[in-house]
Amino acid sequence: MCTLPEHGAEHAQAGAGRRSFLRATALLGAAATAGVALPTAAEAAPEAAAGSHWRPDTHSRRFTLAVMPDTQYLFDGPSIDKAPVEASLRYLLEHGRKENIVFLSHLGDLTQNGASAEVAAISQAFGLLDRRGVGYSVLAGNHDVKSSTTDQRGATPYLDAFGPDRFKGKPTFGGASADGYNTFHLFKAAGREWMVLALDWRLSDQGYAWAKNVLAAHPKTPVILTTHELVVEDDTLSPYGQQLWDRLVADHDQIFLTLNGHYWPAARATRKNAAGHDVHLHLTNYQNRYFGGAAMIRLYRFDLDRNVIDVETVSPWILGRAGKGLNELERQEIELSGDADRFTVDLDFADRFSGFAPVPARPARPASRMLIPGTVAYWRFDSAVTDQVRDLSGRGNDLAVVTVGGGTLGWSADHHPDQPGHGSLEFQGYKSPLKGAYLRTVDGAPLNSATFKAGYTIEAFYRLPADWDPDHHAWSGVVSRTGTGGAAGKTADDPDEPLATLSLSNDREPQWAMRPLNQEGIATNWGQETPLETWWHLAVVNDGRHTTLYVEGCPVVRNPKATATGITSVGLPWLLGGYEYGGKIDQILHGRLGDVRVVERALPVTSFMNH
Repeated sequence: MCTLPEHGAEHAQAGAGRRSFLRATALLGAAATAGVALPTAAEAAPEAAAGSHWRPDTHSRRFTLAVMPDTQYLFDGPSIDKAPVEASLRYLLEHGRKENIVFLSHLGDLTQNGASAEVAAISQAFGLLDRRGVGYSVLAGNHDVKSSTTDQRGATPYLDAFGPDRFKGKPTFGGASADGYNTFHLFKAAGREWMVLALDWRLSDQGYAWAKNVLAAHPKTPVILTTHELVVEDDTLSPYGQQLWDRLVADHDQIFLTLNGHYWPAARATRKNAAGHDVHLHLTNYQNRYFGGAAMIRLYRFDLDRNVIDVETVSPWILGRAGKGLNELERQEIELSGDADRFTVDLDFADRFSGFAPVPARPARPASRMLIPGTVAYWRFDSAVTDQVRDLSGRGNDLAVVTVGGGTLGWSADHHPDQPGHGSLEFQGYKSPLKGAYLRTVDGAPLNSATFKAGYTIEAFYRLPADWDPDHHAWSGVVSRTGTGGAAGKTADDPDEPLATLSLSNDREPQWAMRPLNQEGIATNWGQETPLETWWHLAVVNDGRHTTLYVEGCPVVRNPKATATGITSVGLPWLLGGYEYGGKIDQILHGRLGDVRVVERALPVTSFMNH
């Protein structure tokens, strides 16, 4: 459904600047970035001002998960440089609102040796997020702890700094294993709960049991699993990664994405879990690149309307240095654009999550709720039709079944997910020879003579099948008015065309073509191609002066500006699923037709039947 400006303004900014910062800097070259240096801790941007708090838009269907892999070479004995990490963290603070950044995950190997001084330095850097209440997770890599140990290793400088005590009180902190090395975090985005399950470098049996208990306690929550080692190269898991897959990931459908570091270069794998669903497994690590990776971050931009995750990789530290002039290696690293670093994951979220968190079907709404003021006809198909369909508005605009060439009308429980009635008629039209069945308003129906001088709204739901063929099915009417332009004395354009028709072109474009009362010729509104095997909602709205065609509540581009008042009539019937030319039936719909409503005034989008 199209987002309405009056309700979507507060959400539009979340993701509105997607890629804009990068395009304005990295893609235009170093010379164009002279004024974009990131502020230092002492000169924070207004959004990062002291006292302001992290508040992602939890309802926007666009949000960003930030990922920071191995930073170990920045914290190596006497070689400690916090600046790149702090630059990346400040980037999150500055762009958090515009990018709707909801969470940050570090993938382990925060340090090179796990020494107290190294851990203390990166711990201090992460204080930038603590002071703003930002949700984030960390986990131990093999360089943060003794690599031969599991999560049962006991006390370490890492645990002292990044153990559960650090996260207690954070809104996103869900809990930790008894040993403290495994944590889970819950954040709200796109109107639902999501989990980051942050697992130690090596899970013990206790660790596996804890992780399974966490998943069982949140059975409907989609899960992003982070750990230090899993994917080793494209389409390949490491031996430990395979163990993690076999013992945890494969049997838990909630885990749809895994993120790990440790190896390089960046790589991806896709595996089908026990439920038959794809799990996307990503390796991201840049420690082998200039300046130890310069604390590069991955931005996973979730877009639930487009059903994609757009992924980008950028170094805020290098971006921030652009105003001072970059060296040769920095210019190469400012943003990574290879296939492993900038890509899109296609993911139908509703379908992928249906096994553990199915979207509840919208219940049918009673016909009485659709009878808003001004309704002159309302037809729905809750059961099979034999010879007549009653007009539920009570205005007497009943429909009769007309068959051609022995055709029939079928019935289906299939319907648009936002349709009030839960049923549809299945039209089986075919041209040459003409065959099928359609519906026609009865003789004397008030609708037949209505001219709608003050405006109108005509709505319909339709779905075209996979075997729809333009040679046999194009230009069938969804809703049309019989009577020709010639019969009405309006002979401009083609006088044999009907007085009004909402039809589907040979390219499956909805077209509203009609003769207004105030002009001789045909006024036409065009929509875009509508794919097969998909339910669509159409609405034609006239306010007494102008007509707008909407597809799924979104106005189309080809809406004429010319004044169009009313609909010319010669007192003849309206058709559902049929189209006349020269006063004779010429084409019959091949597809399913759901609820149809006619209102004698212009309706706002918020009053359409799919709302």
